[in-house]
Amino acid sequence: MNVKTIVIVVVLILLGVLALDSFFIVDARERAIQKRFGEVVEHETELQGLNFKIPFVDKVEKFDGRILTRELPEGRYLTREKKPLIVDSIVKWRIFDTTRYYEATQGIEDNAHSRLAARVDEGLRNQIGSRTMFDVVSGDARDELMAELTNNLDNTSRAQLGVRVIDVRVKKIELPPEVASQVYERMRSERKIEADRFRAQGEEQKLIIRSDADKQRVVIRAEAERQSEQLRGEGDREATRIYAEAYGRDPEFYEFYRSINAYVNVFGDGNSLLVLDPSSDFFKYLKAGTGD
Repeated sequence: MNVKTIVIVVVLILLGVLALDSFFIVDARERAIQKRFGEVVEHETELQGLNFKIPFVDKVEKFDGRILTRELPEGRYLTREKKPLIVDSIVKWRIFDTTRYYEATQGIEDNAHSRLAARVDEGLRNQIGSRTMFDVVSGDARDELMAELTNNLDNTSRAQLGVRVIDVRVKKIELPPEVASQVYERMRSERKIEADRFRAQGEEQKLIIRSDADKQRVVIRAEAERQSEQLRGEGDREATRIYAEAYGRDPEFYEFYRSINAYVNVFGDGNSLLVLDPSSDFFKYLKAGTGD
């Protein structure tokens, strides 16, 4: 191989290297900046897809443009009534301003995570410190806390870090062991007081219902007795009328009928003893039956 051929090969290689270093591709899932002598000349808006750069002069920095999630270390926070809570949380974020992100974190993802973690810790401390324990652990109040924290952190992070905070979410809230037993004992006492109150109210209602039932029973029984006496009186009155009418039609038969009933009532059981004058009218029809 002569010198001319070697020179041509070297030139072709150099041209190939220059060509490869002149183009770069930015994926849709990425964010990138183009630097020239250490200064940013282009950012992600103009760098999507295939791009050209000056070989060996321009340098391209690429970053993950997707939503990133980072679990934050557990933190101990005090509520408004100075009750300690152990809170475990996560933060979701993505790059919002690539140039500002690079300037604030040097493009190092861990730097962004550490700064966000510090801001989340401060925000949780402020939010929890202004609320009671009940507000922190209850569903609606906790959602409001997270929404307010996310909004405040997002505004600060966009301006200072160039990132957008998508969400801050509490995964778990626990009581420290030294206060958990006290809190649970107080909760049991409160529930017992509430249960006793419900039992007392139930007993009161039972007495009211029972008293009302007894009163209604007396009223119903009195009304029934009144109606029965009224019906019995009407029956006796009707019987008297019928007897009187029958007596008026045939006095002799009526007298005979009453005497027979009297005999049945007196001598029906066979053990009755009656001391009377044999000539008494009571034996009138018995004498008539014997022919005396």
